[in-house]
Amino acid sequence: MTRLVVAAGGGGDAVAAAMFDAAVHGTGERAVILTYAWDRLLVDAVPGPRGADGFTGLRSLTPAVRSVPARARPLAPAGSTLPRLAAELPHTFALLDPYRGVEGVTRQLEELLKELSPDSVHLLDVGGDILARGDEPTLKSPLADALTLAACCQVSAPVRLLVAGPGLDGELPAEEVCGALGAVVHVFTAEDVEAVGRVLDWHPSEAMAMLAATARGVRGACEVRGAQSPVALTDESPTVREADPEQALDRNELARAAMGTGSLAEVEELSRDICGHSELDHEREEAARFRRRRAAAPDPAALTSDPAAIGPDPAAMLSRLDRLEAEARGRGATHLTLGRITEALDLDSTQWDALRRLLKSRRADRYEAPLWRIPGGV
Repeated sequence: MTRLVVAAGGGGDAVAAAMFDAAVHGTGERAVILTYAWDRLLVDAVPGPRGADGFTGLRSLTPAVRSVPARARPLAPAGSTLPRLAAELPHTFALLDPYRGVEGVTRQLEELLKELSPDSVHLLDVGGDILARGDEPTLKSPLADALTLAACCQVSAPVRLLVAGPGLDGELPAEEVCGALGAVVHVFTAEDVEAVGRVLDWHPSEAMAMLAATARGVRGACEVRGAQSPVALTDESPTVREADPEQALDRNELARAAMGTGSLAEVEELSRDICGHSELDHEREEAARFRRRRAAAPDPAALTSDPAAIGPDPAAMLSRLDRLEAEARGRGATHLTLGRITEALDLDSTQWDALRRLLKSRRADRYEAPLWRIPGGV
């Protein structure tokens, strides 16, 4: 039995797809997960997604689709979590390449449908921003989801749209997302999380971290990168609910407009027109700021390669963390993502793993995997 799961936005959606497939179907044959290699700047210093020409060591599944095995490597200076996912999870990860627009993604899907003859096809999104209209002020990353939604609505096979962790991406209010959803398909448990437990120790997806934490019973409010309002962690958070893909398409103006596009640049221009921005522009600006900052003045308190030490003054870094916790607690947060800590301490992707290991070694009582608990949080 073959199953195909399309991770709507890449990144954490791919991990959630693996967790969902293992939870529902057990340890038998695992699904093929079609996903973007789009890990954002915390992992990939190069803005935008990686296409097939951005890797070495890919395998051919169809003329237009390549899988990403553990031996694959992104071409420097780019980065990608997909080879490590392939090494640690039993699923097949296939590369979703957006550079030929919706027409190209649709062609990839049709080829996979013909090659695999899957028993089921799911489109899975963590958080629910795939249901966005496009004009929401909190919407940050509409492009990837709109592109996959548009393509999935054009293929010959029926596709079930699933939303895991309504509201956990922080882009749409949970109540708005839930209002557009149907029945609960699954509720993640702590046992389900064990299927991807090792991945959560290093994967940077904030939405996936919150999904896993709530499946393990964590409740409260979590502050994420961007210092926006804390994301509520509720009993609804670990659920997976179904949505009607055609109704989602009716809501999503960018997905409808992108239907006939033949390049990512076209979709990006539509995003600027409809949503008022493109997440690629934001990534380009962030990458340029980071390069300027590194060139001007390297952080003297930056993490070293030694996971047990922080530069010349570990106490100063931990003191900054204390201040961040106090400020976030004042904003109503009970937890922080490690991405938020990395951002607030002005660290970069090369320092992510060392930060995580340092915090776990020095203040392990605050680590509610994979989130950071704020002492005294209400």
